[in-house]
Amino acid sequence: MDDPTLAGAIAANRFGLGARPGELARVGSDARGWLTAQLGGGAPHLQGSELRNSADILSQALELRRANHDARAAQNADAAAVMKVAQLYKPIYVDETNARLGEALTTERPLIERLTYFWTNHFAVSVDKVAVSGLAGSFEREAIRPHVLGNFTDLLLASTHHPAMLLYLDNQISAGPNSPLAQRAARRASERRFGINENLAREILELQTLGVAGGYTQADVTSFAKVITGWSISTKLGPLAGGTPGQFAFQPEMHEPGAQLVLGKRYAEGGVEQGVAVLRDLAQRPAIATKLARHFIADEPPREAVEHLARAFRDSSGDLPTLYRALIGLKDCWSQKLAKFKTPGEYIISGLRGLQIPDSFADKARASFALLGQRIYAPGSPAGWPDRSADWDGSAAVMKRIEWADALGQKLGTHRDAAQLAPQWLGGAMSAATRTSITRAASGSQALTLLLTAPEFMRR
Repeated sequence: MDDPTLAGAIAANRFGLGARPGELARVGSDARGWLTAQLGGGAPHLQGSELRNSADILSQALELRRANHDARAAQNADAAAVMKVAQLYKPIYVDETNARLGEALTTERPLIERLTYFWTNHFAVSVDKVAVSGLAGSFEREAIRPHVLGNFTDLLLASTHHPAMLLYLDNQISAGPNSPLAQRAARRASERRFGINENLAREILELQTLGVAGGYTQADVTSFAKVITGWSISTKLGPLAGGTPGQFAFQPEMHEPGAQLVLGKRYAEGGVEQGVAVLRDLAQRPAIATKLARHFIADEPPREAVEHLARAFRDSSGDLPTLYRALIGLKDCWSQKLAKFKTPGEYIISGLRGLQIPDSFADKARASFALLGQRIYAPGSPAGWPDRSADWDGSAAVMKRIEWADALGQKLGTHRDAAQLAPQWLGGAMSAATRTSITRAASGSQALTLLLTAPEFMRR
C-alpha cells in the first residue's frame, strides 16, 4: 500500500481496537510489522485480584443449591435460591466486564484483544442463560485467552471442556440410553429420566468446526452426542457427586458405551478419550478460514483469500499465529480503506480509546454496550454476534450511536480537540468532507460529535 498513513489506520482500526492518540505514529511505515510484533510472547492475562476462577464460582453456586435442596420443604425455597445465585453472579459479571474493558482501553497489543473477542464470539456462551451468567468472563479468561496464540485443537478442547460451555448447551445432563445411569432410571419409574442432549454436539459441528455446509448428517450429530455423554461437571448433589465441585468431570455412569461412527470414521469405546479423539479430528477442518476472512476483510471475502487462509491452517496443523501471519500478509486486508461497519462494541471501544478515557471509567461505560445493542457476553445464541454490516447499520441503530456520540461530545467537547484528534484516529482514511465539517463546527462539542459520527469512524 503506497500511503503508510492509510495502512496505519487500517492496522489500528481493522486489526486493532481503534487508534489512540500517537498510535499511528508508533505504527509508522510498517503496519504489517507492527501487527506481527504483537504475536510475540504469550497472551496477556487480565489483571484484578477480584477475578475468580470458574470452579470457585460454581462451587459457591452449588452450595446455594445444596442449601435449597436441604430446605426444599420450606415455602418459596426455589425462588429464594435463584435470587441468591443471581446476587452471587451479578458482581462477578461487573468485575469481569470492568477488567475486560480496562484491558481494551489500555492495551499496547490491540490485535490480541481483537482476536480474543473473535474467538470468544466463535465459541459463544451467553449470560442470557442464568446458569452461565456468572461464568462468561471466566470462560474467556480460562478457555480462550490462554490459547489465542496457540493451536486451534487446544482452543477447541479447552472450550468444550469448560463448565460454561457444558452448562450453556446442557451437556452436563446428557446421558446415553444404554448408560448405567439411564438403565437404573428405567428400572425405577419414580426416578428422573435421562436422555441424550444433542445441543453441544450439533453446535460443535455446525458453528465451531465444519460449518453449516460441512457435510455432516443428523446421524453424525446423534453419534457425536453419544460420544460426549458423560462430559459433565462435578457437583455435591445426586448422580454427579464426587470430584472437585465446579470442575469438568467425566461421568462414566452417564456415558453411552460402545463404538460410534462420526463422519464415516469409527471411534472405539474409550471413555473420555473417545470424545477427545473426535474433537482432534474435527479441529483439522479449516472451515474457520471463511469466518476469519469475513471479520478482517469484508462481509463477502474473496474466495482466493479464504483459500489462502485455509491452506495456512492445513499446512500448519491449526497453528494460530501462522494463520494470523497469513491473514496480515493478504493484500485483500489492505486494499480497501475501511470496509467493515463496526459493531456497537467495536464502535464504543474505539471511541473510548481514541478519547483516552481512563480504564477507571469502565464501570460507567458498561451500560453503553447494552444501550447500543451489544451487551457484553450476551450474544443471545450459540451462533454469537453477527458479523455483517446489514446486521448493525439500520437507521435506528445508527441513531443510537449518534445520540451516544452527542452525549460524549457535550461532556468532553471542551476537553478534547477534535481537529487534532481526527488525523490521529483516521490517518489516511479521513475524507476531506470530514476534515472540513470538523473545522467548521460551531463548538468543540459539535466538532467531537461530528468526528465520532463520521462515516469513516463508523467503519474499520
